[in-house]
Amino acid sequence: MIKAIVLRAAGTNCDYELEFALKKAGFETENVHVNELISKKKKLSDYQLLGIPGGFSAGDYLGSGKVFANKLLYKLSNEAPEFIEKGNLVMGICNGFQVLVKAGILPGFGNNYKEQSVTLTLNNPLGFQCRWIKLKKQNTKSIFAEGIDELNCPIAHGEGKFVVENKAVLEKLYENQQVVFKYVKNPNGSKDDIAGICDESGRVLGLMPHPERNLFGINAPNSSFGKISDEGEGMRIFRNAFEYLKK
Repeated sequence: MIKAIVLRAAGTNCDYELEFALKKAGFETENVHVNELISKKKKLSDYQLLGIPGGFSAGDYLGSGKVFANKLLYKLSNEAPEFIEKGNLVMGICNGFQVLVKAGILPGFGNNYKEQSVTLTLNNPLGFQCRWIKLKKQNTKSIFAEGIDELNCPIAHGEGKFVVENKAVLEKLYENQQVVFKYVKNPNGSKDDIAGICDESGRVLGLMPHPERNLFGINAPNSSFGKISDEGEGMRIFRNAFEYLKK
């Protein structure tokens, strides 16, 4: 039995989609509010995968994912780093990616999961983007991306522009094979077209687009009658996670 925790906060609205994807991949899942971890009602150590879903945690009023990130950084300061160091997996999608970078969990240089050096900020041009895009996998060590070349999935964000603290950070991401996916056509002004990154171990993934919204062939807008696959392209990310932990 491989257990996944889908961690939500006030304003999260993609938790059921992420939970469904993980269940479909084979995980036993629990949908848990972050306050349940803070109060010790639930323990992160009981799970093998932590998933932080999309949405608008705390209404994004202090910046996307910032309040949720602060809860991880200051209320659960050791739990996430210890969870990762034990060989478990973490994935953050859209708002979840924003949470991971603002909590310092990504990019996690030198196994330092408490230092922020990248962020996700307002799109350029400004505005909410909600449409299908294509991703191209990079030379990456991410376990989530194995067997994937290109990936079609939707975006739904107003603060998805990936930026780095300085040129050295960008160079390190490439040197460590931490750039996982790039946009084929950049929708938000992200530095170097970057759509997703991982940590140095390849076991923590942050991704701005939503693979959990392409789990069935009929989800894809480019499917045609008589040629619809049973499974959507996004499902591979979740199956990769399950197969890795099953080894």
